[in-house]
Amino acid sequence: MDQPPTPSLAAVPERYSRQARFWAVGAAGQARLGAARVAVIGCGALGAAAIDLLARAGVGRLVIVDRDYVELSNLQRQVLYDEADAAARLPKAVAAANAVRRINSLVDVQPLIADVTPSNVEEIVRGAGVVIDGTDNFETRYLVNDACVKLGIPWVYGGAIGSTGMAMAILPGETPCLRCVFPDVQPAAAPATCETAGVLGAIVTMVAAMQWTEAVKILLGDRQHLAQGLATFDLWSNHFMLVSGFPRQADCPCCVGRRFDYLAARATSQTTTLCGREAVQVSPGRPVQLDLAELGRRLQEAGSVTTSPYLVRLAVGTHELTVFADGRAIVKGTSDPGVARSLYARYVGT
Repeated sequence: MDQPPTPSLAAVPERYSRQARFWAVGAAGQARLGAARVAVIGCGALGAAAIDLLARAGVGRLVIVDRDYVELSNLQRQVLYDEADAAARLPKAVAAANAVRRINSLVDVQPLIADVTPSNVEEIVRGAGVVIDGTDNFETRYLVNDACVKLGIPWVYGGAIGSTGMAMAILPGETPCLRCVFPDVQPAAAPATCETAGVLGAIVTMVAAMQWTEAVKILLGDRQHLAQGLATFDLWSNHFMLVSGFPRQADCPCCVGRRFDYLAARATSQTTTLCGREAVQVSPGRPVQLDLAELGRRLQEAGSVTTSPYLVRLAVGTHELTVFADGRAIVKGTSDPGVARSLYARYVGT
């Protein structure tokens, strides 16, 4: 049978011409990227850097999901945002989508202001050619792992703290899954967090670049050049290593046993302490759709209220509550989940 003709580089838009000249991409690969759908879970530091690269590369459709809003402390490492986004405290998903549209108007970008939970994660990742991890906690990563393994969708794990980072491509049914490599939930009181150890913007960029590269290899069908292991880096100490040879664990409950413990949970944690901030997220644990305008009017007597189409913010005493339409609230001024739940019950009450 005759092979279809190879598309000519002359057909590639000028904006992608240098990328398409790379031997592993070409005109056919650029067309594959243009037809691809990628879901990015979390658009903080890693997610924002990956989204920037994906948009510039001409990936046709991006679904970006985040539960948080932009703050001034984000700007040191979260490359899609600027001071205006922080001043307006835009939801990160909205600010990221705005940036994508400025970078590449040809990309179809869908922002979702949401927490990733067992009730929505499959809908978010379904249909994606690859999923990129931009989350900041292992509970959500295990949930993404469950959903991707169940649906057979490749995903790329990434993490960064201090000057160290790691990344790994996970191909369901072919490679170890996240629970093969990290069998146990990481403790909430881990020895280092971005609040205690900090994080350098350069390691974020490096990890996101590794994630992007692995994701693009998957989208292009070039699996033979995948890293085949867990890549780890320490930019300050100049340590670079690929830990290969991880087998699929015969007793893995997820990719071998097909038991999806995190998907089976009725909801993720009611409270989550947010990395790098004295803040706690409180989730209702059931589907909720708030009328933000009405909530803003109701809270007028309680303190200083700011209302936007995306959120309601209440400053009361030493605390600040930012409430989203899905019923979640980020409570600033405390790292105590009990205090956060109490404030949530008092002012949101759902």
